[in-house]
Amino acid sequence: MEELLALRQYIEEKNYDRALELVAELEEMSKEDKLNKIFSYAVILLLHLIKQQAEKRTTRSWDFSIYNSIKEIKKINKRRKSGGYYATEEELKEILADAFDTAIRKASLEAFEGKYNPEELMLKIDYDSIQSSALKSIL
Repeated sequence: MEELLALRQYIEEKNYDRALELVAELEEMSKEDKLNKIFSYAVILLLHLIKQQAEKRTTRSWDFSIYNSIKEIKKINKRRKSGGYYATEEELKEILADAFDTAIRKASLEAFEGKYNPEELMLKIDYDSIQSSALKSIL
């Protein structure tokens, strides 16, 4: 809210350079918020893909979590008015790579009733195929 008041003030003062700088800052803040939300859903998506692959089974609940995560990532990433996307394919790859660590740690608590630590669980999955599947589903 403070930023909008400052923006109004800069425009009223005809300080357009500062107003444009503030607009750029606001755009960056908005993009960061979108990317953080995508990260959160990416963790959930990867968590369930990991569990599916590791346990070689699925549940309706896991299937729904995967579906919902994909849907939300696509919705969040889509720019409504201007079209296009907030995150590029490369940025999505980075988000998925970053989210994987959190997802494998959580999956180690849930898969096989928490029997394996993250490193042991990693030996039961194919990292590249999970990442590829996740990326393909959200593009």
